[in-house]
Amino acid sequence: MHRMIFVNLPVADVEASKAFYTGLGFSLNPEYSDASTACVVVSDTIVVMALQRDRFADFVAGPVGDPAAATTSISCLSAESPDEVDALVERALRHGGRPWLDKMVDGPMYGHSFTDPDGHVWEVLHMAQGG
Repeated sequence: MHRMIFVNLPVADVEASKAFYTGLGFSLNPEYSDASTACVVVSDTIVVMALQRDRFADFVAGPVGDPAAATTSISCLSAESPDEVDALVERALRHGGRPWLDKMVDGPMYGHSFTDPDGHVWEVLHMAQGG
């Protein structure tokens, strides 16, 4: 079975989220996007659904959390190299994201992180393979 992951995020402004995520180099799937939803294709197996907060509320029981007030989750993307880690974080900051934690170097792991304009945390991690 070919599994996919769909990361559903409540956002304040779908257009701002579209600009942010496409600024990172990801594409939009117009078939599943509309005025209240942006379907962002990160890879063949990863899709981010950025949903206007009131639209996101249609899918949850209870209140919609505010990632700007408290960390609600951490999504981590793999990278092919430390340079790719740095490049993605730099693009995020250039397109409206904010720094999160300091760069991390721990043995074979190299990572960095940022938040999107709504405060959703993204880490980018390269793990060197032993040879």
